[in-house]
Amino acid sequence: MEKLLHIKSNDLKPHRGRVLIAEPLMDEFYFGRSVILLADHNEEGSFGLVMNKPTTTQLNQILEDFPSFDATVFIGGPVQTDNLYFIHTLGNEIPESSEILPGLFWGGELDVVREMMALGLINQSQIRFFLGYAGWSPLQIEEELERNAWLVSETTLHTLMKTRPEKLWSTCLQRMGPAYDLWRRFPLNPELN
Repeated sequence: MEKLLHIKSNDLKPHRGRVLIAEPLMDEFYFGRSVILLADHNEEGSFGLVMNKPTTTQLNQILEDFPSFDATVFIGGPVQTDNLYFIHTLGNEIPESSEILPGLFWGGELDVVREMMALGLINQSQIRFFLGYAGWSPLQIEEELERNAWLVSETTLHTLMKTRPEKLWSTCLQRMGPAYDLWRRFPLNPELN
């Protein structure tokens, strides 16, 4: 079965603003069928956020001193799961934020986010929150790519922020072309077929 799904990894290299797409046999809570946005990738390692693992936790359950804000919190990865991270489309309106890809920013001053929420200047389509992150030491992603654990793909702001989380993995694979149709159609539990 594993040979059937073995497709040579694409030649795209990991880079800030690209996504890692998990191969379909990866059976792991954090990374199974995940799409990870690389917020940073350099010689010191990599930092990413799992984009398609929503929790049942709402933001106000974590940040009780924040104004009421209807936002789901996502599982960002297995590292520092007690820390909150965020991405947004508000650019320089949130000081200290860093552009990951055109129109999508990471982090910034949380006090400004709080004030913008209180004034009704942010809606849930403009910001996404994560508990934890995915981290790799230097060259670790490259080693995992050699084992075909991930595909690297370009992405867009629209794909990441507008695609329903349960469809994101399949959508990203579909954009990579028909060579990955078997991956998209592969059952979550092949033993039940």
